[in-house]
Amino acid sequence: MGQKVNPNGFRVGVHRGWRSNWFVQRRDFPALIEEDEHIRNYLKKELNNAGVSKVEISRKADQIQLDIYTARPGVVVGKGGQGIEVLHGKVKEMLHRTGLDIRINILEINKVDIEAQLVAESIAQQLEKRVAFRRAMKQAIQRSMRAGAVGIKVMVSGRLGGTDIARTEWSKEGRIPLQTLRADVDYGFAEGHTMVGLVGVKVWVFRGELERGQWSPPNIKMQQDRDRDRAGGGRPDRDKLVVKSGGRRGKKAANQ
Repeated sequence: MGQKVNPNGFRVGVHRGWRSNWFVQRRDFPALIEEDEHIRNYLKKELNNAGVSKVEISRKADQIQLDIYTARPGVVVGKGGQGIEVLHGKVKEMLHRTGLDIRINILEINKVDIEAQLVAESIAQQLEKRVAFRRAMKQAIQRSMRAGAVGIKVMVSGRLGGTDIARTEWSKEGRIPLQTLRADVDYGFAEGHTMVGLVGVKVWVFRGELERGQWSPPNIKMQQDRDRDRAGGGRPDRDKLVVKSGGRRGKKAANQ
């Protein structure tokens, strides 16, 4: 029997924080857990084309703060910030609670190719477009290693290539120390809805080892990174208060 543990949950409290941060009475706990799950599922569905990696939720009294980590902030923000206003209204309408203060922060992911969740979703989307699974896995591994990953492992499972019998295939490069707590290992899972059925994709990305007590550094663009991109001739910001919306296309152009 396999004794597999989710790498993200395995490292919570060691060098990675919780994705929901709030304290309530015991009787209110189940309702808020369910509400957090509804919020994440709704945002994932609503921002399907924005490359959302994760959503962190913080609560304090009647205030909810949503930190959305995305690869394409321009899609979320919209023209003149209209996208955030629309999203704010939809989330408030979905919760059906009066007097609720909802704040949304948009954080741009710095290196998309070492974000395991986005890598898994990219492979799943390619499989839906009938790209050969070995080619999709190989290209994702090469991009991640070029982006600075120490190691990466990709596993796909299902009716691969349209065969009648489902099977599991995997490929890796570098090393993936799953049992080492000081190792900064990111994990992502996605599903591809193909013509012959559902195909699951799992991705492990090893970013390097951390010192004792060191927190895993967030994979987001800081102000100096955005200033450097702007000075290098990147695409202009859609909104001065929001992070740069160059997305994956802008990153590829900068690498070239």
